[in-house]
Amino acid sequence: MRRALRGVGASRGIALGRARVCQPQALVVKETRIEAGEVAGELARLHAALDVARAELRGLRERLHGALAQEVGEFIDLHAMILDDPELLQGLDDLVRTGRYGADYALKLQRDRLAAVFEGMDDDYFRSRREDLDHVIGRVHAALHRRESGNGGGLSGEILVCDSVAPSELAEWQARGAVAVVTATGSPLSHSAILARSLHLPLLVNVGDLLAHANDGDAMMVDASSGEVVLEPNADDLARYHARHAQIGRERAQLARLRRQPTRTRDGVDIRLYANAESREDVAEAHAQGADGVGLYRTEFLFLQRRELPTEEEQFLAYRDLVLGMAGRVATIRTLDLGADKADHTGLALRSEPNPALGLRGVRLSLAHPALFLTQLRAILRASAYGPVRILVPMVSGRGEMQQVCALLDEARAQLADEGRQVGPLAELGAMIEVPAAALGLGDIVDLVDFVSVGTNDLVQYLLATDRNHESLAELYTPRHPAVLRLLAEVFAFGRRNGIPVAVCGEMAGEAANVPLLLALGLRDFSLHPSTLLEVRKAIREADLGSLRRRSGTLLRCHDRAAIERWLERC
Repeated sequence: MRRALRGVGASRGIALGRARVCQPQALVVKETRIEAGEVAGELARLHAALDVARAELRGLRERLHGALAQEVGEFIDLHAMILDDPELLQGLDDLVRTGRYGADYALKLQRDRLAAVFEGMDDDYFRSRREDLDHVIGRVHAALHRRESGNGGGLSGEILVCDSVAPSELAEWQARGAVAVVTATGSPLSHSAILARSLHLPLLVNVGDLLAHANDGDAMMVDASSGEVVLEPNADDLARYHARHAQIGRERAQLARLRRQPTRTRDGVDIRLYANAESREDVAEAHAQGADGVGLYRTEFLFLQRRELPTEEEQFLAYRDLVLGMAGRVATIRTLDLGADKADHTGLALRSEPNPALGLRGVRLSLAHPALFLTQLRAILRASAYGPVRILVPMVSGRGEMQQVCALLDEARAQLADEGRQVGPLAELGAMIEVPAAALGLGDIVDLVDFVSVGTNDLVQYLLATDRNHESLAELYTPRHPAVLRLLAEVFAFGRRNGIPVAVCGEMAGEAANVPLLLALGLRDFSLHPSTLLEVRKAIREADLGSLRRRSGTLLRCHDRAAIERWLERC
């Protein structure tokens, strides 16, 4: 019987397929006991399943390395660390060896024990890690039973229906052929949502009563743009789907024609579009889409998923390839941004900070390890011999940090000169504006920087004191908040007055719907994932900058999100 449900579109697109229902990772299994003579075999069976789960994560990491948004790699690494956690492994072994429990029930008991520990923590961040534990245990449980059935299963033409989805699962499902994902919970601003947009995989979240109504094998139609999912669609629904599918095809063909078109408003103002990147694939796509350069190159991929620090030569070769790949267009390299939820295997980034989002991360971590930072700066300067390079420093909060960066940059340049190493012209130095103190204190660092780039993901989070991954706070976390817009307007105006280029490199810049708003506030440099570059270029070419600027006063007088969105509707 036809049933229509409503949710929140997290990644636009439409899909028609069969429902594949994945029940929550509750691990409802019966208590099973084994005989003494069965212990060795049960342990071997359990560890074989753990090995399968590890191999799945390694394989996924290798397939997706550099090709997707950074977030998926972080979550795969986190899940891999949980799988190797001594407390988890020792507890499982004890339950089988001493408690004589079967592997299934041992998994459940150990999951319940560790979940209770996470739940008892005072910090919201660590309490939220319980979901990662559930995903990891669920993966091992599935591997245990796939070994018995010998069937991993494809998902071609299927729409995944589940309570929630981790980024690692999302990427894996898409690789196995899933055409969309619908979840009962979740936030459109989560890591999974960001990844889904990068993958162009339709994702609908917060669909009430989803698991109560959807059944395996149901025909399902998803429109993540309108927020609608239809179970067992009727003839009218199908006609609407096919019409929308044809329309999307036409829109994509139109976008493809914009690859070589200028990024210019209707009234003739040129806007710069840069790409965010972390891999050769990203750089190649940015070049193909006609980006003006790379506005943010993430260097963390060189440090994650390895147990030793990358050498100067390894870093130099990666940065050199970036510069050569941009063929004369500027390459902006962000220095190491580990910390918070990005922990490496070398022990460089702390894993157990009481409040990691406000802890030793970004430039703070680099300055705590000056020798490592000096190595990275040397590698970047060496790469600058092959083309224009800019250096972007993350998580800046004040003048003292930038002074230390300048001193280390001078030291790196002097060392290379003494060694006879070739470097390019003086590389421009910039600061990421993602801490409110940096946004309000731009005047304190204006003489030390050549440009700034606003990281709206963290700036919004810190300004509104709201975790963007917290489902119950999804309505509070929004870049369309009056305080956010007023602060952005001040930053853009400061840049114009002082001749300092200002870019926005967060998710806000990659949403075509935000283009009128950002142009009205004064933004002229966008930096975004290459996959959304053409959509943003189209929105810019349809905008009348003069008209938007004249209406900026009205925008800045908006008192709430609803008023801001009404302003956008009139654009």
